[in-house]
Amino acid sequence: MSSPEIASLSWGHMKVKGCSSSYKDCKVWPGGSRTWDWRETGTDHYPGVQPADLEEVLKKGIDLLVIGRGMSEALQVPSSTVDFVKQKGVDVRVLQTEKAVAEYNKLASQGAKVGGVFHSTC
Repeated sequence: MSSPEIASLSWGHMKVKGCSSSYKDCKVWPGGSRTWDWRETGTDHYPGVQPADLEEVLKKGIDLLVIGRGMSEALQVPSSTVDFVKQKGVDVRVLQTEKAVAEYNKLASQGAKVGGVFHSTC
């Protein structure tokens, strides 16, 4: 299965190719996507992305994870979370969301087993 392309990104809206709904924040992986609901894990801009936010995507057999920190990079990504991903044998890239989406789409188009979590506002 290939990782789906992120078809569009604007403030508060993301569309994933092949998915009829739009997302504010989303998780993507080879063969699927869904909304990233911060309430599920109690995530907030600070302290930021927690391992629990990433476990679902990491279980999808990815080799690389791209994390989008938001348009203004308000979403923090603690070093402990990056270490957690690396301990799973997965490479990780943490970028401003527009750059993260571009990187994710580039890797997906090359056939990489890439996953992502993206915050589309601040």
